[in-house]
Amino acid sequence: MEKQARLLSSQLVQKQRLVEVLLNRSVLAWKEIETSRKRGSGISNISETGSHVVQVCEIIAVQQTEEDKVNTDTRGRKSRKKAQQHSKLHPHAFTVSYVRRTRQHRWRCCDITFHCSSQALSQQWIQAINEQLSLLSDRPKSLLVYINPYGGKRRGKRIYEQKVAPLFHRASILADVIVTERANHARDHLKTEANLEKYDGVVCVGGDGMFSEILHGLVTRTQTDHGVDQSQPDADLVPCSLRIGIIPAGSTDCVCFASVGTNDPVTSALHIIVGDCQPMDVCSVHNSNTFLRYSVSLLGYGFYGDVLTDSERKRWMGPARYDLSGAKTFLTHKYYEGTVSFLPAEDNVGNPRDKLQCRSGCCICQYKPQLDEKPCEMSKEKSDKDGSGRWCVIRDKFIAINAASMSCACPRSPKGLSPSAHLADGTTDLILVRKCSRLDFFRHLLRHTNKDDQFDHSFVEVHRVRKFRFHPKQQEAVSLEDLSETNKKMAFSPICSTPPACNYSSTHSSWNCDGEILPHAAIQVSVQCQLIRLFARGIEEQQQSVCEDPYTLAAL
Repeated sequence: MEKQARLLSSQLVQKQRLVEVLLNRSVLAWKEIETSRKRGSGISNISETGSHVVQVCEIIAVQQTEEDKVNTDTRGRKSRKKAQQHSKLHPHAFTVSYVRRTRQHRWRCCDITFHCSSQALSQQWIQAINEQLSLLSDRPKSLLVYINPYGGKRRGKRIYEQKVAPLFHRASILADVIVTERANHARDHLKTEANLEKYDGVVCVGGDGMFSEILHGLVTRTQTDHGVDQSQPDADLVPCSLRIGIIPAGSTDCVCFASVGTNDPVTSALHIIVGDCQPMDVCSVHNSNTFLRYSVSLLGYGFYGDVLTDSERKRWMGPARYDLSGAKTFLTHKYYEGTVSFLPAEDNVGNPRDKLQCRSGCCICQYKPQLDEKPCEMSKEKSDKDGSGRWCVIRDKFIAINAASMSCACPRSPKGLSPSAHLADGTTDLILVRKCSRLDFFRHLLRHTNKDDQFDHSFVEVHRVRKFRFHPKQQEAVSLEDLSETNKKMAFSPICSTPPACNYSSTHSSWNCDGEILPHAAIQVSVQCQLIRLFARGIEEQQQSVCEDPYTLAAL
């Protein structure tokens, strides 16, 4: 590693203590050099704070400190008197705002003020730091912000105004704010009206539903501008040039949790300010040659589809409707028969059970496979794995069919549906839960909340795929517990030409596509590798307060 030259170095005062401050192209560092003496003894005591290092790329802003704020942090008569003495010797100051990491992947904006003996020196430091910040080309300068005022607990507007807008103002980011007035307002505005050339990114304030609006609007606009017909299942979609920022303010914030590690608005705002970039795969969902929707998190048929369908009738209950509908669907315990065809990602370096979780700088997401796929005709056998690029076919009865393009982790399920799913490897994890007893299915669901392997069941299998199709069998779903009883009673029950409607369900389930119900059960899905980019960097493996540069510390 090459030693970087100092850009600026001075002895300044910080909290009435003399510190050596150094700036190079990578870091801003400071270390206390003044010792203090305990009263009544000749023992010198060096502060335990030691050296501090902040990466330049994580500095939010630097500005001159107002004179009336120079001594606001002092308490007590003696402290104020001592501060006044220091103020006379060092009357000028500048404040650096930077990112500090706290627990559970949360970031906070912290300030540190340095006092100088001259105005010229203070301005020199401000200019030097601003020059380095101006070289960070990934940082946004202008953003288009959409706020959903009705999502979650209706806190979106307040969260933005109180927590996010002040940070954007401090970082000199201009934001055009649109408060949505109806469903799909943001999607429709992005598709046709928005002048995207004047922005460096699009930010949504809301939950996963609001993010889905932004996703559909931005992707559709990009394909329209490039003349791509997104209704064709095999179309090569053009990646979006603008990044998407997510300020979590909904009842569910799965995408934010999976890409940042926490559902904290301040953390997400700071990721936007520093210009982080996390590519993300998007699944395109079609029925024949009809485009249905895009998905980035969960496609669920059977259990999760039935939960969403039932919960839509209980929207008046708020988020509690998911708990009630989940319990009702579990007790009903239906299975659905159909055919699943999928193209395995045989050239992928990972697999769904390798326990290699997607983290910041993920090597699996950075791996670029050769996608020379030549799918053959689907086999009539149960499975066909004769060679590379061949489709596999499974016909069976399923309680749930899930496709997870990310871990789908959330506070209730810290590991998610597929803990080793990756954000940007061009695949989705296809999870097939076959017909089983209610107790076995409960054990499978329970493992989503603990550290046990949720795929370690004989009735569960998982495949990492690039494409898949599903065709339902047109017959009525049956409750497993009622099936045996029905067969026993057939010989003793009177013949009835019109069976009671309450004992039968619809002929098939519905697909839950990122919280929206699809109108068709027969679908085909293709993973569009790294179609969008987020203002995020993935979940950081280690929580470090600073990144120390040994050369900087040695220089100090």
